[in-house]
Amino acid sequence: MADRLKLIRSPSSTWVDWWGGTSGGAAAVAAVLPDARRHVAEPTAEWVDRSRQLNRGPWWAALGRAAADRRVVLDCEVAPDLAQMVWANMMLHRCANPQSQMAQWHSALQVGGYLMFSTLGPSSLRALRQVFADRGWPAPHAPFVDMHDLGDQLVGIGFADPVMDQENLHLSWSSPQALLDELRSLGSNLQPQRMPGLRTPRWRHQLHEALAALTDAKGRISLTFEVVYGHAFKAPPKPSRGDTAVVSLESLRSRLKAGADPAN
Repeated sequence: MADRLKLIRSPSSTWVDWWGGTSGGAAAVAAVLPDARRHVAEPTAEWVDRSRQLNRGPWWAALGRAAADRRVVLDCEVAPDLAQMVWANMMLHRCANPQSQMAQWHSALQVGGYLMFSTLGPSSLRALRQVFADRGWPAPHAPFVDMHDLGDQLVGIGFADPVMDQENLHLSWSSPQALLDELRSLGSNLQPQRMPGLRTPRWRHQLHEALAALTDAKGRISLTFEVVYGHAFKAPPKPSRGDTAVVSLESLRSRLKAGADPAN
């Protein structure tokens, strides 16, 4: 995402780091936009407190302008038209309602502002889903959205020119427990049909056995993660039917000189 940020022609003076406490994007964006003011939007008051701690830094940093320009806000309090960029790294798949989250991004952006986000795609954790399916267990996570569907959803909300891309990353672990510990850090299971209540030690042992069966010749358990990258602009609002469209005489003359259809 940071590499793609370098391609943006219009530098941002204000940007929102969505779920900034876990996005890991502050340093990367600051390297490209050192003078831009950063706002951190978090989903809960507890996350806001955690972000404040992470952004506090040493006491002498408070004397500098950069620290004074930082601000942490709740995502429900992000003002409309606040920023020229929304940065949302690896958090959309942790939202129960992705389209509602996209609508919040859209509201936070100024017209012409741009969104940059990443999320997990449907090829992620396929082997883990198969382990659960083979044993008749509910899926271990909520469905991941295909990147083409994400692009359609962005357009439906009001974004323009979405550009979607993806890559597959292969990670490995030394043991079933190491794998489960890291997966747990990625977020909770939002699957509505997930197993109710707590699991028993017997079930946990079965899960460990099933994951151990995935061990390769090097003694590692590997899983694939499809990382989807998205980029889109906030388009000007379209006039409603019945609204008067105003076209200046100068604009009409320019269109005629260029050979364009004046009705378009």
